[in-house]
Amino acid sequence: MATKSRSIPPDRMAVLFAVMLVAAAGNTAMQSILPAIGTTLHIPDVWVSLAFSWSALLWVLTAPHWARQSDKRGRKALMALGVVGFLSSMALCGLVLWAGLKGLIGAGVTFIVFALFRSLYGGLGSAAPPAVQAYVASRTDPDERTQALSLVSSSFGLGTVIGPAIAPYFILPVVGLAGPMLVFALIGLLVLLMLRWRLPNDTPRFAARGAIAPYPLSAGPSEPTGEEENEPDAPPQERLGWRDSRVRPWLVAGFLGGQAQAMMLGVIGFLILDRLHLRAEPDTAARLTGTVLMAGAFATLLAQWGLIPLFKLTPRPTVLWGSALAICGILMTGLAEDLHGIVIGFALGSLGFGLFRPGFTAGASLSVPRRDQGSVAGMTASINGSAYIVSPAIGVLLYNWHPMVAYGLMAGFCGWLVLWGWKALRQDQPTT
Repeated sequence: MATKSRSIPPDRMAVLFAVMLVAAAGNTAMQSILPAIGTTLHIPDVWVSLAFSWSALLWVLTAPHWARQSDKRGRKALMALGVVGFLSSMALCGLVLWAGLKGLIGAGVTFIVFALFRSLYGGLGSAAPPAVQAYVASRTDPDERTQALSLVSSSFGLGTVIGPAIAPYFILPVVGLAGPMLVFALIGLLVLLMLRWRLPNDTPRFAARGAIAPYPLSAGPSEPTGEEENEPDAPPQERLGWRDSRVRPWLVAGFLGGQAQAMMLGVIGFLILDRLHLRAEPDTAARLTGTVLMAGAFATLLAQWGLIPLFKLTPRPTVLWGSALAICGILMTGLAEDLHGIVIGFALGSLGFGLFRPGFTAGASLSVPRRDQGSVAGMTASINGSAYIVSPAIGVLLYNWHPMVAYGLMAGFCGWLVLWGWKALRQDQPTT
């Protein structure tokens, strides 16, 4: 008698998609408006950037813990925890920023309390993505699992497009620049209600831990790297180390390119304020920053969903060509004097990083056998997340000293990656 195929009903898959989507969209929406808020409150640019660094640090530190808890506490419970962390952070950050913008509390107090409330997103928000991926992995057959995991993972990248695209429309008359955060908190509440209503309680039957998602600022889809069922007959192996000669070149490449991308994303909002002379018009600056970020996100998706599968690019040329394109985009952005030049430069740089990131991820994965895929996935996730802890703040600090020092350093990271990677990275199989 044939066994019944296991798959997730469309209504439940929609809930899982929404959980991933809202977490990424809310964070990139905040990235598009926070430089303008900092200008309005007269908070130094570097401190505004450090708010994202603090959240990213907590995400990197807590994500492995929540990934392990997925099997013990149930995937639905971890999803709910992540959504609650997201909506609580958005609502509280929105309220405190509204109070600061209205002059009810001082700028310094506003920033400190805001950073504390951001902790809820960094510390709890990372619980949802691995729980979603583990839920899918444990409820689908192997022949459907890849497609289902790709769908929910792509929602993370889609969120980075939607966030900056719709955030300017939520700058409302009463709450002003705090509006996008309050609206996304409301959206998060609706997703939580959908999660409670449409998704049944689950009791984990076996270990199907989801991948640790990178901090959602990279404007691109995350890779579906959920761990498969255990292989009990496989002999025990030594743990894959960071110094392993097979994977080390790809991790170095990921580190160099990741620093440059994190700096580019961290500086762009302040560049728009200065080059377009909008320090006195923060609402307009927030709208234009959203436009630029959206252009970059679409360019990233074009690279990852279009160019790589169309041309069947392999990891080494994907990393090298992506880095070369990123150099051109970075320098064009740094030298641009108008909105058109900034949009074209940032989109070109994002196209390059859109090629680089999956090339580095696939190259690291293909360098080791199947038994080490869980370890290498954790390493690549750590590299991706760690770039957003310090680099954005360093980029803003150098930008305030001289813009081309910051953009020169970004281009330098990518240039060194091209020169060093030409010999260090080996040709391998297609990234598909």
